[in-house]
Amino acid sequence: MASGVRNGGGGGVGGRMSGKVANATPKAAAGKPRLSAAGGGGGAYRRTSSGPLPSAGGGGGRASSESGVSSRVRVAVRLRPRNADELAADADFGDCVELQPELKRLKLRKNNWESETYEFDEVLTEFASQKRVYEVVAKPVVESVLEGYNGTVMAYGQTGTGKTFTLGRLGEEDTAARGIMVRAMEDILADITPETDTVSVSYLQLYMEMIQDLLDPVNDNIAIVEDPRTGDVSLPGATVVEVRDQKSFVDLLRIGEAHRVAANTKLNTESSRSHALLMVNVRRAVKGKHEMDVSISGENGHSSSMVGSLRPPIVRKSKLVVVDLAGSERIDKSGSEGHTLEEAKSINLSLSALGKCINALAENSPHVPVRDSKLTRLLKDSFGGTARTSLVVTIGPSPRHRGETTSTIMFGQRAMKVENMVKLKEEFDYKSLCRRLDIELDKLIAENERQRKYFDDEIERITAEAQLRVTEAEREYKISLENEKAKYHQEYLDSIKILEEKWKIHQQSPKKQIKETEPTSSEVGEVQNLLQNEKVLRQSAEDEANDLKNQVLHWKKMEASATAEVVKLRKMLDTEASQKEKLDEEIAVLKSQLLQLSLDADETRRSLDRGDGSGKIFPGFDSLMSHSRNSQPREQSNGPKPPIAKLFEQVGLQKILSLLESEEPDVRVHAVKVVANLAAEEANQEKIVEAGGLTSLLMLLRSSEDETIRRVAAGAIANLAMNETNQDLIMAQGGVSLLSMTASDAEDPQTLRMVAGAIANLCGNDKLQTRLRGEGGIKALLGMVKCGHPDVLAQVARGIANFAKCESRAATQGNKLGKSLLIDDGALPWIVKNANNEAAPIRRHIELALCHLAQHEVNSKDIISEGALWELVRISRDCSREDIRMLAYRTLTSSPTLQSEMRRLRIEC
Repeated sequence: MASGVRNGGGGGVGGRMSGKVANATPKAAAGKPRLSAAGGGGGAYRRTSSGPLPSAGGGGGRASSESGVSSRVRVAVRLRPRNADELAADADFGDCVELQPELKRLKLRKNNWESETYEFDEVLTEFASQKRVYEVVAKPVVESVLEGYNGTVMAYGQTGTGKTFTLGRLGEEDTAARGIMVRAMEDILADITPETDTVSVSYLQLYMEMIQDLLDPVNDNIAIVEDPRTGDVSLPGATVVEVRDQKSFVDLLRIGEAHRVAANTKLNTESSRSHALLMVNVRRAVKGKHEMDVSISGENGHSSSMVGSLRPPIVRKSKLVVVDLAGSERIDKSGSEGHTLEEAKSINLSLSALGKCINALAENSPHVPVRDSKLTRLLKDSFGGTARTSLVVTIGPSPRHRGETTSTIMFGQRAMKVENMVKLKEEFDYKSLCRRLDIELDKLIAENERQRKYFDDEIERITAEAQLRVTEAEREYKISLENEKAKYHQEYLDSIKILEEKWKIHQQSPKKQIKETEPTSSEVGEVQNLLQNEKVLRQSAEDEANDLKNQVLHWKKMEASATAEVVKLRKMLDTEASQKEKLDEEIAVLKSQLLQLSLDADETRRSLDRGDGSGKIFPGFDSLMSHSRNSQPREQSNGPKPPIAKLFEQVGLQKILSLLESEEPDVRVHAVKVVANLAAEEANQEKIVEAGGLTSLLMLLRSSEDETIRRVAAGAIANLAMNETNQDLIMAQGGVSLLSMTASDAEDPQTLRMVAGAIANLCGNDKLQTRLRGEGGIKALLGMVKCGHPDVLAQVARGIANFAKCESRAATQGNKLGKSLLIDDGALPWIVKNANNEAAPIRRHIELALCHLAQHEVNSKDIISEGALWELVRISRDCSREDIRMLAYRTLTSSPTLQSEMRRLRIEC
């Protein structure tokens, strides 16, 4: 049914290890002509090292065969042009690489006299267009995917060498700058048939060894599932979106890029701190030979349509994986520190694991350490599997990074030795057949139900008609019987009367006359005949009466059976009524239990009101607090904390939240402190919000006059505001207005610090900026600076920095036009005043906020008029943080208005 197709022919390209030129002998590509562009030099045929390769098939009814054809990984190298830093720092030094694209080789200089030469499948200069890169690197793989094969396109290289530019550039301003992702989807959508084919997309990132969904950021720990039978790796928890047009795909990429983790380093101002994986699943319908045979035979009248409908259609399932690896970096060169240092360690570990797998595959090692990293597990099919793989390695020309460039080139050389077994994946679409049969079955069931209803209605009609006829016949028989009885009875009476009269005459006449008048034999015979007829008629009437009685008895039996059925139905109704009574009793019991719980709660409140001098808020509360305090260090050192169900087994979250409404001030203070402590743990925040804790805390801010309660409630809201979902809820319930009102009324610095921290967390949400400013959030922040306390000023500075960063990101993405809202609300004079504050946290946030405001030309005039230009120049020269210093430098050098003012004032950056 299916066969493998070669990506490239035989030959051999060895990695350059000792400075000698590696020889490559490209052969003609085998397989279909459309895929011949993917050919090239290849390594020796690689044996399977750890059992049979995973099959390309999927579920039941597979039509693909287990055989495949060897296909070598194709590798292209792309050189990035020198950037501004390299032009300035390496002006007196030549490039460390020399490209020979016509020979598909490059020279890596060790010094002015010695160099090493390497050959690749493609060598792309710094002048190569994005279209050229796509056609030689990714287009053959895309064509293979459209024909039913799995494919992988991956970029590898040092930080800042252009991997994301090559793969993920959207090209919205300049279509010529579009990357491989956008161009590949254009070719796929142009080739498929929307009526029968489907294209779906998943966009993920591997960050700190955790797989996160870029299309649904809440889904941040997706598990890898491996089929024990075939060895296929899948991510069932990832979001899958069906794509119908190019615009929706670009929108998905934009959403994913906005959620991808990036940071500012010495090597790259927007350095990707995660590996990004775009998975495109293509499902295409294939008209098989058996379907053509069925249609031909159906036309000749030798086969029924039912036989043809029972044959499942064939579909081809293929997957394109585009992998944008995070850049490898040396810590001393990137200047990473703190959390960025941990990110760099995680990136280097995963890339090291990938390199070990490539080495093992290139050397035909009996063991390939695929399970050392989640990255290698995800790329199991791309290296040594069944996918057609194309790798682009990106390098820079700077001699300062010659070590990293050498490492990247050697990675590509080893990858060229890896062999994959390319397989076509065809399956019988039993699901489609099942849906078609379900529709037919539904039609037959509906027709059967219709006929059965017609049959039941007809039986009911005939039964009613028969019942009517029987009733009418019974009534006529009764009338006839009564008439016959009356007739025969009258005739009998008349005969008796005649005989009596004759008898009287016989008694009164003389004996002679008696003799004369003795009845003759003929008269006696006539009387006997009359009596006999009377008996016959009487017997006939009795027989008819018995017949009618039997019929009446039969209908009475039928009436009795109907009565029994009615009795049975009444018993069923009585049973249901008894069940209903039982349910009513259970409901009454539950109501009594609820009433008892309510009475217990009232008793607890009354005991709190009476007070016994022990200081307990309610039974079990002190034990809960002591348990939380005593177990906190142990939990931090020994593992994750216990679930909330165990922490609240003595008290319960609902009871704690109910105490927030207590009339006793001390009880409310204790309760709000407990809620604030619980809200500090991320695992408890969702429980608190679901139980109505956020609403209760906002109510305390609105109604309470106790400074302690307002301070602790504001701190709890600040903890909850660290979650993006909770931020939307806080805004929806008027939280910013309440926080602003609290800030205007409070005088305690700690209360102001809590309020400022809550508003600062809300300032970091891109979607809430306009509403936050409209409800007075920025005005409230600026109003709190009059306190003068360093902790309050630090939170205010953090909020302004968060707001400015979100504004900068929105303006860069084209989602915001016009002057900054911070400037409109009068924040710039305070920013300039505190840009050189003695407190490091305040100064660092203010410097960062000022740099973000100055990044956009529309704010330049206000920057100049408020004297912020001098602070930007100072930051670019004297700031202790190198990343902020470089950001200020780039801002000054990229703004025409600021440059013009600096030339006028004769200021040098």
